Amino acid sequence: MHSDLNEKALALHKKFQGKLGVTPLMTVADKEMLSLLYTPGVAEPSRVIAQDKNASFDLTMRGRTVAVISDGSAILGLGNLGPEAAMPVMEGKALLMKQFAGVDAVPLVINSQQPEDIIEFVKMVAPSFVGINLEDIEAPKCFAVEEALQAIGIPVFHDDQHGTAIVVMAALQNAAKVVGKNFHDLKVVVVGAGSAGMAVSRMLLGVECIKDGCNLVEGAAAVRDVILVDSQGAIYQGRPGLNVYKQAIAGLSNLENKTGTLAAVIRGADVVIGVSRPGLITQEMVRSMASKPIVFALANPDSEITPEDARAAGAAIIATGRSDYPNQINNVLAFPAIFKAVVKARPKTITTKMKQAAAQAIANLVPKPTAEQIIPDPFLPDLAEKVSQAVVEAIDS
Repeated sequence: MHSDLNEKALALHKKFQGKLGVTPLMTVADKEMLSLLYTPGVAEPSRVIAQDKNASFDLTMRGRTVAVISDGSAILGLGNLGPEAAMPVMEGKALLMKQFAGVDAVPLVINSQQPEDIIEFVKMVAPSFVGINLEDIEAPKCFAVEEALQAIGIPVFHDDQHGTAIVVMAALQNAAKVVGKNFHDLKVVVVGAGSAGMAVSRMLLGVECIKDGCNLVEGAAAVRDVILVDSQGAIYQGRPGLNVYKQAIAGLSNLENKTGTLAAVIRGADVVIGVSRPGLITQEMVRSMASKPIVFALANPDSEITPEDARAAGAAIIATGRSDYPNQINNVLAFPAIFKAVVKARPKTITTKMKQAAAQAIANLVPKPTAEQIIPDPFLPDLAEKVSQAVVEAIDS
């Protein structure tokens, strides 16, 4: 099945030479239009923008265009394949922004994997765009890059972190309803402490983090506890060898300071969320969880535990990152709507409150969740419009 899909995808990309093109909004059919759209008429918009740089949002494509930027250091589940190999994914993100939210986007890949180069590149191209979507940049570098770009005057949003966290948050709120548990009482184990795992943990704890520490966000929805597990076991306060970002979250997670392997800390948990690699979650682990366990096994294309094995072990609700099973945790539910809100309202940053508003709006689009549907279909009409409006309303709240 994978082989046939791969061959079809390759043929389609070759046929069209990628997924994007440039289509003019106006036609230069005569000398008058030539003079209006280029010289001498184009000089007037330039003069106006020179007097007020913000006019560039209204007089050029900047006001409706996002950059999708990657260094190719963490491409999907493929790893560090470099910028050229990242281009198909960046084109895909741009296509989805247009398809689902009507937002124009330009894919840009960088021939450097040094954080300072990525930061400088984004700063240099910022005058061309209304927002920046960072993509497929490895952890922990991605945290430092995004943090350094929060004051450039336009939003910088790393989708691998926050898009995943938003959709997981929405799905888990509905999953809790289905199993009859209070969202705020949930004990959650997150497997994988890369960009997605860290962001999911922060989102579920209702905290904002930088390398110097984490702070609770007033009014944010949050679960009771999260235990984050990396390749060395549970992350706990005082564990040797933690990088600064893991240290920051250790102070607000794992309230009982549990130590040991995934098998040890998953016992009694209500939820396990895998954002790591195949085969890490066993049936025995699922059986050791609390009643009606919720299993989000999101590694792609092969999950931490197969849905069949999770179900046989007693999982009440199962979600994956795959489209061929129910409850696909798909970032396309979030990032097009986030950037639609950016185009509408032009905020300077994307805050935790805005991300939580997006999650709640996505959850609300499934008014009667079931075990087979805790998350809306990406093709639900007006999804991006409804979610973006909730994000806009959260900007000044």
